[in-house]
Amino acid sequence: MKRILLCASLGLAVSAGASAKEVMTPEKLWQVKRVSALGLNKENTHVIYRVTTPSVEKNNFSSKVYQVPLKGGSAQLLEAYQGLLQDSNVSPDGSKKLFHESVQMNAILASDKHEDLSSANAYVFDDLNYRHWDTWKDGSVKHVFYQDLKTEAKVDIMEGKPFDSPTSPFGGSEDYIWGPKGENIYYVSKKLTGVDYVKSTNTDIYRYNLADKKTTNITKSNLGYDKSPAFSPKGELAWLQMDEPGYEADKNDIIVLANNNKVNLTEHWDGTVYSFKWSHDGKHIYFVAPTGGTIQLFQVAVNTRSKAKPKIKQLTKGQFDVNGIVAALDGQLIVTRNSMNKAKEIFKLNLRSKKMVALTKVNEAFYANLDLPKVEKRMVETKDGQNMLSWVIYPPNFDKRKKYPTLLYLQGGPQSSLSQFYSFRWNFQVMASQGYIVVAPNRRGMPGHGVKWNEDISKDWGGKAMQDYLDAIDDIAKESYVDKKRIGAIGASFGGYSAFYLAGNHEGRFKTFISHCGIFDTRSMYGTTEEVFFVNHDLGGAYWEKDNVAASKAYSEFNPVNFVDKWDSPMFVIHGGKDYRVPLGQGIQAFQAAKLRGLKSRFLYFPEENHWVLTPQNGIVWQREFFKWLDETL
Repeated sequence: MKRILLCASLGLAVSAGASAKEVMTPEKLWQVKRVSALGLNKENTHVIYRVTTPSVEKNNFSSKVYQVPLKGGSAQLLEAYQGLLQDSNVSPDGSKKLFHESVQMNAILASDKHEDLSSANAYVFDDLNYRHWDTWKDGSVKHVFYQDLKTEAKVDIMEGKPFDSPTSPFGGSEDYIWGPKGENIYYVSKKLTGVDYVKSTNTDIYRYNLADKKTTNITKSNLGYDKSPAFSPKGELAWLQMDEPGYEADKNDIIVLANNNKVNLTEHWDGTVYSFKWSHDGKHIYFVAPTGGTIQLFQVAVNTRSKAKPKIKQLTKGQFDVNGIVAALDGQLIVTRNSMNKAKEIFKLNLRSKKMVALTKVNEAFYANLDLPKVEKRMVETKDGQNMLSWVIYPPNFDKRKKYPTLLYLQGGPQSSLSQFYSFRWNFQVMASQGYIVVAPNRRGMPGHGVKWNEDISKDWGGKAMQDYLDAIDDIAKESYVDKKRIGAIGASFGGYSAFYLAGNHEGRFKTFISHCGIFDTRSMYGTTEEVFFVNHDLGGAYWEKDNVAASKAYSEFNPVNFVDKWDSPMFVIHGGKDYRVPLGQGIQAFQAAKLRGLKSRFLYFPEENHWVLTPQNGIVWQREFFKWLDETL
């Protein structure tokens, strides 16, 4: 089979019919507009949302804000919208507002420590937590403030404390809320510093009283994550909780505090919660959670006086992800939804009929002009007798009488869901539209298949999960339409680790590998990553703990660097210069090893990108080089 070739002006038709359509390309992917819900208007009649449009020419993004009626109808462009939105940051009596801003706490920069050397460019650190995600610490922290709207006087409720709220690096205004009467402020913070900070996941929810200025830790007994506080209309506080200290992918449960009694609503349920929203009457909580290779909506009854296990009900089913709840109204939910073939839009769910209706159709006309790939579930029996779900994405106009090159997609995380996500980098629609079959297994470690399946990858990176990958590709390779001589393995983060590991343990299955921001050497990863709690939990501990069986295995048997002598296939390495989660040296080591081994290899380096690739032109470079490599090696 002659594959569709990728070029800058690619607009090839894949159908000879009168209505010949085009296929998705990297260039077209950056024409897709991005929809984000901002919330409802004050009258609960319209949803207000932002549409962000990438500009490849300007290498930036522009955005406009619209509103659309909840009953359906045409969208209206808003020139100004701040006064129209419901504002949870304004106190219940309307007299104050909440916000956050940076506060300088410590002298870290050389120019701050040595005032006579104002042009010096150096940092001086005495402890860990010296950088996080893609930013070096400069001695500042984020604090929550409230401001009197009449006098404009503002108060730092964390004054003098060297802690962040919102939490770093991704926390925002959802990390702080008003109490029901406005007498208290509740906020999320990890009140640790240095070594203690990087080894811990212990975020807590604090209550600050405006009258006496006292702060109380209301989740002190729990040493894992506590986050996402939200009050019901009846004044009951709920939040998300992970129990196990240091375990960032632990089961996430919904906790409700009522009459000083904490009730775990989802403890008995074999799943993990991503986010939630109270019902309008406070009798239920709606939440989104991974299940069966998708993300769906669920409902749990709230009765804190009953000792019976609350009933949990799944509200939606389908080959899509419900990735967020915008609002819960009487009889309906406003949500966002996407699939592997279509980017996020806003939908309305009728809670009685369970019917979902699209409120926004921002990209509908764009997709109407494309031949879309076919996405199917495929169940695979693993070597140890488990049933594993794999997503298989077929090229447009797939013909099973032909043979196709095939890509094994290696998911990151390692415990992030492989659902019906829509990525602007690892986009299966683009891959399949270039003539590849894509196989994406929900291997050990994926949430949505029970807690045990999710946990089975911890301290076993090179074990069952790697066998699951091999089982998935061996299963699809039995099909006559798979070209067994042209199979590649591709992935990022833990998926990049998987590519490096499989490169030395694949027994001739793969003709080429692509690793983006992958872990190449678990030992140097432990010594350079910024969140030590992650490697402590997943690798089992430090490399110098000689009597630690799990750690010893992670740094020897499961360490890709120890199998480089068996690498026998081309290796494409991609890395961002500001990736401090999986630092740059991991990619450099891998590329250098492959090159010195005499293998065809390439290194794509993005100096200003982090663990992801976010800017338009870099995104297209990533895609073009990705497919150029596959053209050359597969």
